[in-house]
Amino acid sequence: MKPSPSFPEPVLIETTEALAALCDRLAAEPFVTVDTEFMREKTYFPELCVVQLGGANDVAVIDAQAEGLDLAPLGALFANPAVTKVFHACRQDIEIFLLKFGAVPTPLFDTQVAAMVAGFGDQVGYDTLVSSLAGGRIDKAHRFSDWSARPLSRAQIAYA
Repeated sequence: MKPSPSFPEPVLIETTEALAALCDRLAAEPFVTVDTEFMREKTYFPELCVVQLGGANDVAVIDAQAEGLDLAPLGALFANPAVTKVFHACRQDIEIFLLKFGAVPTPLFDTQVAAMVAGFGDQVGYDTLVSSLAGGRIDKAHRFSDWSARPLSRAQIAYA
């Protein structure tokens, strides 16, 4: 079995100042990875709960529902043409950010679309790609967690 790569510990972001500092660091990266956790069961539009961002030296879980948090630094990062935003199966994520910021993150790279072009078939799951390409395993135990409940648990933050 291959050794696991070492990733930075995830940092929970709950203030505008911490988010701005994170986005400033990530603006120097060639790309950032992005994912969201949201609730849609009781609303017509998705309710953004958590945004996960990753760069070379940063792994962050942004509590999008933290009191007083202004997501404007995230919107600026998503509009930065020098940083590619990497998503997997991003249709619902794009809807959220279009509603929140009035624009689609750009430039954008969708690993699910890339996997389809590379022969993995339609709608391949991220966990399948991680297993096939890197020999890793993703614990999906918190996939259907209540992401709107606060405080977020350590397990939710680790999953995110």
